[in-house]
Amino acid sequence: MPLVTTTEMFKKAYAEGYAIGAFNVNNMEIVQGITEAAAELHSPIILQASAGARKYAKPVYLRKLVEAAIEDTGLPIALHLDHGADFEICKSCVDNGFSSVMIDGSHHSFEENIAVTRQVVEYAHAHGVVVEGELGQLAGIEDDVNVSAENASYTQPDQVEEFVSRTGVDSLAIAIGTSHGAYKFKPGQKPQLRFDILEEVSRRLPGFPIVLHGASSVTQSYVKIINDNGGHMEDAIGIPEDMLRQAAKMAVCKINIDSDLRLAFTAGVREYLTANPSHFDPRQYLTPARQNIKDLVRHKILDVLGSANKA
Repeated sequence: MPLVTTTEMFKKAYAEGYAIGAFNVNNMEIVQGITEAAAELHSPIILQASAGARKYAKPVYLRKLVEAAIEDTGLPIALHLDHGADFEICKSCVDNGFSSVMIDGSHHSFEENIAVTRQVVEYAHAHGVVVEGELGQLAGIEDDVNVSAENASYTQPDQVEEFVSRTGVDSLAIAIGTSHGAYKFKPGQKPQLRFDILEEVSRRLPGFPIVLHGASSVTQSYVKIINDNGGHMEDAIGIPEDMLRQAAKMAVCKINIDSDLRLAFTAGVREYLTANPSHFDPRQYLTPARQNIKDLVRHKILDVLGSANKA
């Protein structure tokens, strides 16, 4: 089975009220943990590469790892470019076999965002690749994405129809209160998703797939393991999972998960090496890290995304 696009995935997800997990990958163990969980639960998945992942592993290695996962599991898997900064990056990923790309023009003016997004859409569609665009900016830091709380902005629902019609994008990432990274909120401040914005966007774009970035929940059990083994993440907090499940039942068809994966992986390595300080075989300390990834993804599929048995 070759790589698939997200088109049919999203149609089914929208109709049946669940979301597809878009999990960021960086190495073999992360790919294995994600796809083993998805295969056992018969869930469709999206594996995506950020700027940091592409620098670390190179796109060809990531593509071959994902192709190996497809051969191993038989799952429908899309390989997605996460946060493409410009046309050239998106073009490179299209040319290198990605089945989906995101062009993030949200830091541009509305007209400039439309122009660069349309350019990517025209090239990608000519090569059978789907495109995700973005309106609004999320706060937080993740790889090359760095937006201060002061510069973050919610998506304006009155812009979405024009943006989609003029660009031809296949899905739209919106800003409704999620945040990149293990975001540190101010004392007493709690994350709150703007479901009123999501409802208005879905009213204006009936049947159109919506995407949430920065949707990790910052699993506190993994934060505790890291802190108990020399880490310092006491203030880390993410998006409550009940809010994400509600969004998945609405127009949200794709939920991005990265920080939770990093925390799970790091917790596995830290805990193992603390208990076994003389061990130096990466196969030993990466095995529990991979298992943590698998356990986390099982939980997300079953309790947040609702995508089990939808492949």
